[in-house]
Amino acid sequence: MNTEIIKIDPNNIDVSLIDRAAETIRRGGLVVFPTETVYGLGANTFDPKAVAKVYGAKNRPADNPLISHICSLDQVEELARDVPDMAWKLAERFWGGPLTMILKRRETVPDIVSAGLDTVSIRFPSHSVAYELIGRSGVPIAAPSANLSGSPSPTAARHAIDDMNGRVDVIIDGGDSLIGVESTVVDMTCGVPTVLRPGAVTAEDIASVTGRCVYGGDYANAPKCPGMKYTHYSPRAEVWAVTDMSKAPKDENSVIITYGGGGFDRPAYNAGDTVKDYAAKLFYFLRRADEDGFGTVYARLPEEKGIGIAVRNRLLKAAGGKIL
Repeated sequence: MNTEIIKIDPNNIDVSLIDRAAETIRRGGLVVFPTETVYGLGANTFDPKAVAKVYGAKNRPADNPLISHICSLDQVEELARDVPDMAWKLAERFWGGPLTMILKRRETVPDIVSAGLDTVSIRFPSHSVAYELIGRSGVPIAAPSANLSGSPSPTAARHAIDDMNGRVDVIIDGGDSLIGVESTVVDMTCGVPTVLRPGAVTAEDIASVTGRCVYGGDYANAPKCPGMKYTHYSPRAEVWAVTDMSKAPKDENSVIITYGGGGFDRPAYNAGDTVKDYAAKLFYFLRRADEDGFGTVYARLPEEKGIGIAVRNRLLKAAGGKIL
């Protein structure tokens, strides 16, 4: 497949270029596009053949649901039924932004989008390019991250190109993602809002609107099972999560990933001053380790608070639960 790569400035959008990508979505093609979290790989939510191509391009398991991206609250009703009042309150507070809500789905949503479940995952991104692409396509866009399944999600266009060039119709280069970890996923169908994937919007943020929110599902197991068998978000290099970076082994052909400054007497990637900076650069540096030929990565495990919860979740998965 010949992939067209389109460069668009998020601060000065050329709508004619967006229209070309939107037409690709409407005719059943695949478009990689930037969001504030990571790059997404999108297709028309209501076109099951197009959605099937998303799974094929990523080598993604068919039992893994996709998130439908919208640009208007009116589109919620196209996808979901029996939307609780709490969901509308969360939408008012956090959309557009890095929050995905799981709601009861309408029959018009193809089974392949929701992996056969009776629910649908919906997000309203804040990124200007994503917003324009969805709006000009005229349909919600089903989109997982634009990486080959299992590898680190792309937060830079060149990493999306590395994985998806030749697999999709169009790749939009819209610069680097600002947040760097995928959206928070909260299940709104089970009584108490339950975070199944942590992100920049925390359970505490959600509870400030809904009165209560808990962590559950996948997150509940990740920190407590260091021997878990399979990995996500993982580069070719072996990854270790490290609680005390001064104790990271100085193995030959290894690199550390950390934040907060300081001098280093070994190869190191410093993500910046804060855990928010770390979140924005973690996936980028995991890919950079492969590009630079390192065989082992020792990455700092941040405190379990704020966006650090999301970083811990991704890092522990990348490391297969291995902690030093």
